Amino acid sequence: MSRNDWEVVIGLEVHAQLNTASKIFSAASTAFGAEPNAQASAVDIALPGVLPVLNGGAVERAIRFGVAIGATVASKSVFARKNYFYPDLPKGYQISQFELPVVQGGAITIRVGDGDKAYEKTVQLTRAHLEEDAGKSLHEDFHGMSGIDLNRAGTPLLEIVSEPDMRSSAEAVAYARALHALVRWIDICDGNMQEGSFRCDANVSVRRPGGPLGTRREIKNLNSFRFLQQAIDFEVQWQIDTIEDGGRIQQATVLFDPDTGETRMMRSKEDAHDYRYFPDPDLLPLVISPEWIARVRSEMPELPGAMKARLVAEYGLSAYDAASLTASKEVAAYYQAMLTAADAKPGSQLPKLCANWTMGELAAQLNRAECDIADSPVAPAQLAGLVQRIADGTISNNIARKVFAALWNGEGGTGADAADRIIAAQGLRQTNDSGAIESIIDEVLAANQKSVDEFRAGKDKAFNALVGQVMKASRGKANPAQVNEMLKRKLEA
Repeated sequence: MSRNDWEVVIGLEVHAQLNTASKIFSAASTAFGAEPNAQASAVDIALPGVLPVLNGGAVERAIRFGVAIGATVASKSVFARKNYFYPDLPKGYQISQFELPVVQGGAITIRVGDGDKAYEKTVQLTRAHLEEDAGKSLHEDFHGMSGIDLNRAGTPLLEIVSEPDMRSSAEAVAYARALHALVRWIDICDGNMQEGSFRCDANVSVRRPGGPLGTRREIKNLNSFRFLQQAIDFEVQWQIDTIEDGGRIQQATVLFDPDTGETRMMRSKEDAHDYRYFPDPDLLPLVISPEWIARVRSEMPELPGAMKARLVAEYGLSAYDAASLTASKEVAAYYQAMLTAADAKPGSQLPKLCANWTMGELAAQLNRAECDIADSPVAPAQLAGLVQRIADGTISNNIARKVFAALWNGEGGTGADAADRIIAAQGLRQTNDSGAIESIIDEVLAANQKSVDEFRAGKDKAFNALVGQVMKASRGKANPAQVNEMLKRKLEA
């Protein structure tokens, strides 16, 4: 039976570690990388007589997220104790939110795929609630035992729960990427997946198209987008094969093994009643005033969706270009700084040129150098200065690549005029003298009669060969547009 006979149903639960300096219920540091148990306070390790005190910064970050996704920020929410035993959970319960979460509803629009097959989809969110993280069990460095590091215990988390709206691993990854970009954009989470700041749990089930929901299995603690896709793809095929072989899916929590590319059962999946939730008696209900929400809203940056729409409407960029430029906060900031430095006006060619160079030559060089755009040796103002010289005809695109390479290597100094200094020092200014260009064309035509005859016989490739010869003779300095126009006119005369 074909996989097309089945519909995949996916919902994601994402734990975003909030970037507060201290923990959610104690003053202990949240800094990563400290010696084991060096940042575990009396509250974190649940010594008798201690009381939790809520971190206002964590609440404000939750409000920021709720505003960003168009959700309802609850005027009153309640912290609850989620009871379960685990060695790295010192209290024997986790402080979380259950019936009344701080953020309710909302949606995120994702873009799936590339090119003509790309499409947009809106994923609805169920909720986002505040909770504390547990500690960490360490197995690798011990033989016959495990170590417990409670530095992470009490770290503030925002657990973001989607509706089961995704129908493929590609949609799940697109959603996870969009959410990852958003929490970094609004500065509530650093998004460092290697350090565990952004962890995904995928709830996966299969059903006949249009049928009732199947039994789900939850894949826990996926800390890379690649692992998320691989885990979902394996789990989907495993569930289909199990059902088609006459088996039944049991609700369970599973882990993904990157080495084998397979999921394996961890435990049968608990339901909410298994955790015996009840309101935490040590914490008052969380009350958020309309004024608090209004202040947070007024301080929000322009969001990715709004910036994308603006780039399309104001500068005429394609939806694809606008989506690429707003895929991360750093790329968007770099591009906006380029527009400002280049004095790019709507209707001019500069916005598109800036986009092409940001997504093209700059992105490629950053990739080769394994460098983040925030650490680019070519500043936005420097690249803007280069793009301006392309726009005004001072240099061609080919010469611009040479100038860019020089900028990357630190030539030309700092500032927006770095490209101008390189052009002047290396004599790279484009030749627009029609008399000089015509003289070169005449010499090339005289020396390449075979290519002339081939073009006149209908072989278009011969024209490109002649253009190449003219550019070579001019050492790349002839204006390409003038070369094309004058050469064609002479050949068709």
